Amino acid sequence: MDEGAVELTLVQTLAVGAVKGRYLTLSPSFQRCSLASWITENIRKKECCFYVEDGREGICKCGYPKIQHCDEAIKPEDYMGEQWDKHRHVREVPTDAFGDISFGGLGQKTGKYVRVSSDTSCESLYQLMTEHWKLRSPNLLISVTGGAKNFHIKTHLKDKFRRGLIKVAQTTGAWILTGGTHAGVMKHVGMAVRDYTLSSGLTEGQIVVIGVAPWGVIHNRHALVHPEGRFPAYYTLDEQGQGRLSCLDINHTHFLLVDDGTHGHYGVEIELRARLEKLISQQSLGNRESGVTIPAVCVVLDGGPGTLNTIYNAMLKHTPCVVLEGSGRLADVIAQVAALPVSKVTLVLINQLMKKFFGQEYKSFAEVQVIEWTKKIQDIVRMPHLLTVFHIDEDKNYDVDVAILQALLKASRSNEHAGRQSWERQLELAVAWNRVDIAESEIFTEESQWTSCDLHPAMFSALVGDKPEFVRLLLENGVCVRKFLEHEDTLCELYAHLPACFFLRKLAKRVQGGKIRRGQEPPPGSTKISLSHVSEEVRHLLGSFTQPLYVPARYRMTRDDVRLAVPSKGLVDLPCSGEEWTPDTVWDPGRDLFLWAIVQNNRELAEIGWEQCRDCIAAALAASKILRKLAQESGEDDTEEAKEMRELASHYEKQAIGVFSECHSWDGQRAQKLLIRVSPSWGRSTCLWLSLEADAMSFIAHSGVQALLTQIWCGELSVDNPHWKVLLCMVFFPLIYTGFLTFRRDEDIQRQAERTEQQKLAMDSVLSGSSDAKTKRHYRGPSQRPELKPLNCSSRLMSLFTSPQVKFYWNIASYFGFLWLFAVVLMIDFQAYPSWRELLLYVWLTSLVCEEVRQFYHDFDGSGFRRKAKMYISDLWNILDVLSIMLFIVGLVCRLQASGTVFYVGKVVLCIDFIIFCLRLMAIFTISRTLGPKIIIVRRMMMDLFFFMFLLSIWVVAYGVAKQGILIHNEDRLNWIIRGAVYEPYLIIFGNVPTNIDNTQFDISSCSVNGSDPLKPKCPVLNDEDMPAFPEWLTIIMLCVYLLFANILLLNLLIAIFNYTFQEVQDNTDTIWKFQRYELIKEYHSRPALPPPFILLSHLVLFIRGVLLRYPAQRHKHFRQELEQTEEEELLSWEAYMKDNYLASTRQDKSQSVEHRIQDTAEKVGVMSELLEREQEMVSATVAKRLSKLEEQVSESTKALRWIIDALKSQGCKSKMQPPLMTGKSSDRDDGESSGQETDEESAPHSLARQLQYPSSPVKRFPVPEEKVPWEVNFAAYLPPVYNQQDSSDSDPSVLDRHRNPEGRTGIRGKGALKTLGPNHILHTVLTRWRDAEHKVLEFLAVWEEAEKRWALPGCSAKPGQSLAQALERILGKKLHNKTKSKLEAGEEVYKGYVDDSRNTDNAWIETTVITLHCDKHTPLMADLNSSVESSLPSLQPLQWREVSRAACVCPYQREALRQIAQSHNTHF
Repeated sequence: MDEGAVELTLVQTLAVGAVKGRYLTLSPSFQRCSLASWITENIRKKECCFYVEDGREGICKCGYPKIQHCDEAIKPEDYMGEQWDKHRHVREVPTDAFGDISFGGLGQKTGKYVRVSSDTSCESLYQLMTEHWKLRSPNLLISVTGGAKNFHIKTHLKDKFRRGLIKVAQTTGAWILTGGTHAGVMKHVGMAVRDYTLSSGLTEGQIVVIGVAPWGVIHNRHALVHPEGRFPAYYTLDEQGQGRLSCLDINHTHFLLVDDGTHGHYGVEIELRARLEKLISQQSLGNRESGVTIPAVCVVLDGGPGTLNTIYNAMLKHTPCVVLEGSGRLADVIAQVAALPVSKVTLVLINQLMKKFFGQEYKSFAEVQVIEWTKKIQDIVRMPHLLTVFHIDEDKNYDVDVAILQALLKASRSNEHAGRQSWERQLELAVAWNRVDIAESEIFTEESQWTSCDLHPAMFSALVGDKPEFVRLLLENGVCVRKFLEHEDTLCELYAHLPACFFLRKLAKRVQGGKIRRGQEPPPGSTKISLSHVSEEVRHLLGSFTQPLYVPARYRMTRDDVRLAVPSKGLVDLPCSGEEWTPDTVWDPGRDLFLWAIVQNNRELAEIGWEQCRDCIAAALAASKILRKLAQESGEDDTEEAKEMRELASHYEKQAIGVFSECHSWDGQRAQKLLIRVSPSWGRSTCLWLSLEADAMSFIAHSGVQALLTQIWCGELSVDNPHWKVLLCMVFFPLIYTGFLTFRRDEDIQRQAERTEQQKLAMDSVLSGSSDAKTKRHYRGPSQRPELKPLNCSSRLMSLFTSPQVKFYWNIASYFGFLWLFAVVLMIDFQAYPSWRELLLYVWLTSLVCEEVRQFYHDFDGSGFRRKAKMYISDLWNILDVLSIMLFIVGLVCRLQASGTVFYVGKVVLCIDFIIFCLRLMAIFTISRTLGPKIIIVRRMMMDLFFFMFLLSIWVVAYGVAKQGILIHNEDRLNWIIRGAVYEPYLIIFGNVPTNIDNTQFDISSCSVNGSDPLKPKCPVLNDEDMPAFPEWLTIIMLCVYLLFANILLLNLLIAIFNYTFQEVQDNTDTIWKFQRYELIKEYHSRPALPPPFILLSHLVLFIRGVLLRYPAQRHKHFRQELEQTEEEELLSWEAYMKDNYLASTRQDKSQSVEHRIQDTAEKVGVMSELLEREQEMVSATVAKRLSKLEEQVSESTKALRWIIDALKSQGCKSKMQPPLMTGKSSDRDDGESSGQETDEESAPHSLARQLQYPSSPVKRFPVPEEKVPWEVNFAAYLPPVYNQQDSSDSDPSVLDRHRNPEGRTGIRGKGALKTLGPNHILHTVLTRWRDAEHKVLEFLAVWEEAEKRWALPGCSAKPGQSLAQALERILGKKLHNKTKSKLEAGEEVYKGYVDDSRNTDNAWIETTVITLHCDKHTPLMADLNSSVESSLPSLQPLQWREVSRAACVCPYQREALRQIAQSHNTHF
């Protein structure tokens, strides 16, 4: 692939895995050019191409003036003589308005806009928003509709709406769609966004608010027009001069300005907005193809007739709606009737409510309009699962966001075809919204029964989406980490979806073979990330001393896990005992989850994963090592990512310390086992080694770790032995046989005896009352453990001299002897020919060289030669050893030369080497608790001194060169130049004041005039009187200034630096000393027992064993211990229990902290304040409501009294006034649910037959409200259209009146889509069978209807007068009918009668007969049926056996028939 193709790929694609949502950063000019090019090709606008005046001078019928038409439109040749037609005389051309829109003012709000044709493809618009406007795909679509004019809302409701809308948009990542203008409900949405932006301090808000507005009604739209786009376009909000037009709302973030080619027409955007909302709701939700689409919800405030149409159409498309009670007009009308049965939502009630809430506007409504609105409101109320009313005065204290999310979940839950999928969809939505509160209250209830496998998709989404609260909730509700990570593909997918982080770049570089440069995101679609890649990278971070965590073979589980519930609401997976477990096949799901969270530096998810770890201390230390290594390799120490990594590493070091402290406080010996136990989960490393590699100084400094190190340091000797006893026994070793020294074996024997005695006493007390001898033998005999035996004489002697402590003492004595011998040779016995002392010194040094070689090649922990060599070189003391040995060899070579000069040079080199050997003595005393910390301070001060000398050298050289140049003229002797320019100024600092700068102290005999005397300095420039000619005042001033800065300023600065270093290091010297103490203990633990020079014998033995005999190297069991499986399981279980105690105590300490108490008190005060405010508002609202109700009742009572009086006066005659209508409405309402729909006792009369839109036709029914359905009810305004799908002469009213629908009016006359007037008979045959032998699952034979896209019962139309047998023969076929003829005649008739069908009319309707026949599974008839099913698969109407259940996708009356069949077979439906 060439470079151009690579660049194009990088521009047009996203990064791998979780980097998919992060676009590459391109220059703004490149982005603008790309956007302009794409919009020009894909987005169009509309313009009039035929100018025809509409009666106003200079104005076309399209609404635009003549000057805004092109010349072709003013003088058209193609349309001469035609009438202006919107569809014919409006054409599409490339759009000329797009770019960025700036509103100015506070915050300099900037958005994006584009002018689009009303016929634009919604796919193109969605591509524009997601790819070019860089909007993330939404997790929720909120369509806000309602009043387009300004209206008043109560302050409390307005606050709840704004707060709830922003909260739901922020937490769920929703898109908000509005009309986009600065009026009505759109203005309220904009104000909510403004408040959020100001309060959060964001210049670019996180809330996406898209305004879909008509282009032809936008005021000041000329500022948006430019053929190449405006970046930005400056838009001015001018409400005073907008007239009948509208201004764009300045708080929206994006605008789609819909253009239909006309000017001044509202509502042209409705169709495109509906199509766009439908397209967005069909997109897949989230990153994975889970089948869940983006949910949509409609929020209604205020509103008029247009809003009613929007709600009605939305609910017909199964979009839930949330209506805010108290917002006015239509919203209040629907809120008033939402809780009523449909039978009570009458035309009279709707008229009353319209008059009440619409006020003067009600007078302009026609009777037919109110009838249609009543019908639509009844249909809306009939869908309570899609309608939610938010009541301001309800007891539940939540904002609109909860109502919106509950409405979506309620709509999803009510889907009768979904079953379990409905619950899974709700959970997927809650995870996408990141609303744990909704999931707890609505999804994880007692009614829902979840298995771990059901929650795995949600678990994956929560992990990938970085939703730790949801991950914890899912773990609490049954997710088993073992089952979730059972397959290798799941973990690989998790790593493939890592967010952009440093580890992902390293992993992608490893996958690509090292072709990814720093700062470059990996290209997608390359090699798939596998666990072997992860294992290699993690091993690189942990260290080569570990084994790969994931073997290249198939990643599999080798033993089951036991799930242990812990108080921390987490689950710890512990392996079962009794199964084979090899280190190469170890599987730890808790570790895998924790490691995945750690490498991406995710604190919250890592904490959850750590709670799932089996080996929590090792996991915490490994995390600390990985994070510190990642921070080090990032190469940018000051970046936020590196700082966060170091902070998280320190956090897990503290976690490891906390758990280990808990373990050590309970049982010190078991805690020490945790330190040296080999952990198969972490590459067969140990906690001790991981802490050393991670530089976890605080962990190493823990008293429990130090106790282990002290125990290793003492070897088999007791740690309680005083030093003087050990030293005395080193010289007089027979004392060890007298009990003078205590051995650890003796202490263990004593403890075992005490424990055995305690167990014996406890057992005797338990069994004292038992007379069963068998029971006593059972409890006593087998329980006895093998007794420890005391050490014999040889073992005691060997234990003494192999103790690291004793080795150290002997080596100290040996080293002092070496230095004493070295000093004697240099000062007393350095002869031309080596004496016996000098030869002994050479032998002694040879033993030291051999020991250094042994240390260099000795692989203590099995980490490999390269790593061992790297560690050896990185140690400063080892470098000092090598330097001292190299200098000794150089001095020895020079010393053996015959030349006297070279001989003396050799002695000088050896003298310098003696200094280095003496400095090396400091490393030996690092073991001392007194001297060790001081040596650390000295090392730090030496580093400070190095930097100080750099500053000091500037002043020394500056003063020295200036002084030398002033005093001496053309000095050419190098040694005297260095003396004058460097040496003398340096001595001045220590008080050696020079005399050559003062003329009074000048002595010409102390210098050489011409510099001819090599032992005297050159005289300064002299005058005629042989006195110095330099300016004395200047040199004295220079000296004073130099002394002021060098002696006072810089030296005091050095003292201050030393003081700061001392104070800083003093606090940590104990920790640092304890950390460095390990290296010395490890060195002497592996060191041969004999001290130099006798150590040569040990080296000879090691050489023979390792090189000649090829014996394997000995492992050090004190630092690394393999445990048996049973013992390891007990230890891990105990560690998990200790971890739970630690977490519980941590949470308790946190809850009792002062900060937490203050925060808790503040929250309680805030809640109480809000409750008091709500209570006050509720009381005032209740009082106002009761007063209003009382006034209404008084008014009605007055009318009733007047009617009674008139009736009495007329003595039986009719009164002049009509009796008042008493609405029996109760003033109190139970608002348990925001849309608590009461069910009718009787089903609604053929609601499907009264749908406003007749199916498969453009004809609309006349609206028929519920109470006007019966023919007996007078309905004077009823004027239904006549429709016949096929040409027919049956349109005569007299003919139609002969056939009346028995269920009542339908809103349309004629045959419609049916074949005949009157009843159209359909016969259905239901063939059933049992799926299983237990008769638990009943199935029926279904046929696929391609037109309806659903399964149905087999059936056909029955002709008038046709017998049942003839109709069944048409359904089943002649062959199958002959075999079932006898049985079908005896078949059970399930249903016979009228069918509520959308094709029914006033004069034609469908009636059906359903017959059921149950077939035995093992009969020839069943074989024929199965063969018919198989042969029907290639046809357009395939047959299939389907389960009889509520989820059966059939029409309502067929589902009712299946319910009766299931009831007759006593099976669940």
